Amino acid sequence: MKTLHIIAFILLVIGGINWLFFAFSMNLVAWALGTGTIAMVVYVLVGLSAIFEAVTHGKNCGTCSSKTAMPAMK
Repeated sequence: MKTLHIIAFILLVIGGINWLFFAFSMNLVAWALGTGTIAMVVYVLVGLSAIFEAVTHGKNCGTCSSKTAMPAMK
């Protein structure tokens, strides 16, 4: 499960960097891989990684799973 978390995290970083460049009208995935099937597979994997991390984040993140992570608001 740790390996899957690491792969998902790396894909999310790639996706985040791509979005940063996309804001400046550059698409790194399309530049590196073209606009064909391989690029689409990368986009799908990034999306699935985001879903996976959103669902499993609480148990994978030591800060979020600790009881002292967020103090109660008064």
